[in-house]
Amino acid sequence: MRLLDRYLLRELLFWLAVFFVGFLLIWVTFDLSLELHKLQEAHLRGKEVVEYCIYSIPEFMPMALPVSLLLAMLYALTNHARHNEITAMRAAGISLVRLCAPYFAVGLLASVALFAFNERYSARAADAADAILIRHVEQSPSAERNEIKKNIFVNTSPGGQNRTWTQVGYNTKTREIIQPDVIWTPTNGGPRFELSADIAVWGNHAWHFYGKVIENIIDPGTIRLLVTNALAMPQFTETPEQIQSEINVMKYYNHINKTHTADVPLKDILNYLRWHPHPDRKMRNWIYTKLHGRFAGPFACLVVVFVAIPFAAGSGRRNVFVGVAASIFIFFAYFVLQQVGFSFAETGWLPPWFGAWFPNLFFVVGSLVMMSRVR
Repeated sequence: MRLLDRYLLRELLFWLAVFFVGFLLIWVTFDLSLELHKLQEAHLRGKEVVEYCIYSIPEFMPMALPVSLLLAMLYALTNHARHNEITAMRAAGISLVRLCAPYFAVGLLASVALFAFNERYSARAADAADAILIRHVEQSPSAERNEIKKNIFVNTSPGGQNRTWTQVGYNTKTREIIQPDVIWTPTNGGPRFELSADIAVWGNHAWHFYGKVIENIIDPGTIRLLVTNALAMPQFTETPEQIQSEINVMKYYNHINKTHTADVPLKDILNYLRWHPHPDRKMRNWIYTKLHGRFAGPFACLVVVFVAIPFAAGSGRRNVFVGVAASIFIFFAYFVLQQVGFSFAETGWLPPWFGAWFPNLFFVVGSLVMMSRVR
């Protein structure tokens, strides 16, 4: 069986490499043609254009790898069936499940690798691509590109005391908050606190407020005002990383053209839920759909293995290009179901987990039914 497994894997991996490289080249070329005007406006040199294309590749991986695996599976299995190799293997007493065990292993490994790749490299690569675009753009001190304007966030996590942070600006590079205003009320029914300053800086695992620092302590019927020029607040649990995660999540949530895909990194989602364990209904549907989508998306690599087996493993001679045509149909069907599932889940018409996993469940169940009828 090891010899047979090696033969099947060699055929599959060869075509997987061919289709993956070809698919990436076509996609990068198409994307480059669409963004050529933007690259010219950024005054990028030839080397920088190549760098930009390389850093843009992770954006295509969630679609390129499953589609390439689907093409390779359909092409390889159709070719085996065309030469009656599958019929001979089945006649030798090898079940269809055992025959496809190497394919399932490849699909599972590809799913895990794609999940890890998305979490580790995708966000960094996107930031690096944006940095290349603005490399030759002159930045004035008042238009610092790392500055986030007028940001508001609330920490509703246990111990967060519903601290509401309002700020005129936040510099993601220097970790400085411009004109911060923090309001909170202890959960033990104590007085309400209001803290404002000219600037807040993160250092030594705590926020330090400088300039004209004003702290209002409001008891029922009494207001105590404390004014100083420096104040450290180690009891504040909010960190720059958490603030950045909040900014990243709201950037996707407030975007004009919301995408019905799993485009929010898992780390940012978990940090947001740590801050907001009980978000409102609209936000809860959206964020949990994105959360389940981060896991459901990469497992499309395993789903395509289930899909390809009954489509291509049937006995009989057929043209290998039938597999290519089938892959195009399956690809568009999966994409449409994914968009429908995400749309209905984000709007609350479906549970978030079901909306995110809907295309995977649909194709796996359908494939198992078709696989049971393969002779």
